[in-house]
Amino acid sequence: MNKIYITRRETFNAAHKLWREDWSDEKNWEVFGKCSNKNWHGHNFEIFVTVKGVPSEDTGFVINLKDLSTILKEEVIEQLDHKNLNLDVPFLNGILASTENLAIQVWQRIKDPIRKAGGELVKIKLVETENNYVEYYGGKEPF
Repeated sequence: MNKIYITRRETFNAAHKLWREDWSDEKNWEVFGKCSNKNWHGHNFEIFVTVKGVPSEDTGFVINLKDLSTILKEEVIEQLDHKNLNLDVPFLNGILASTENLAIQVWQRIKDPIRKAGGELVKIKLVETENNYVEYYGGKEPF
């Protein structure tokens, strides 16, 4: 049977600052611009999580979306929503809080629970602004 892809969307709000302690204020401003604001800045993030699998003969589901929603709420939304990514999120401790790094860390948190629920994590699309988003395929090229 053919595999099918299903995507779940969630949202969260979070603040961060792109900043390297080992760089001067000038260097941080040169590289990160406004995103290095010492008083932080925030985004209304959207995350799209795509899972693939063979639909169950019993349910027709690749993964029960209720289960996927629970995984995302527990492992992502509750950890990130209304938080300062630099200060409040243990799994980002010591990691530059870029959208790219956030997508990688989220992948690490949800891949095993999704597998246990019967699906295979394929892609995370993390939208930071209406003009900027990242897509992460777990280190695998999508094509």
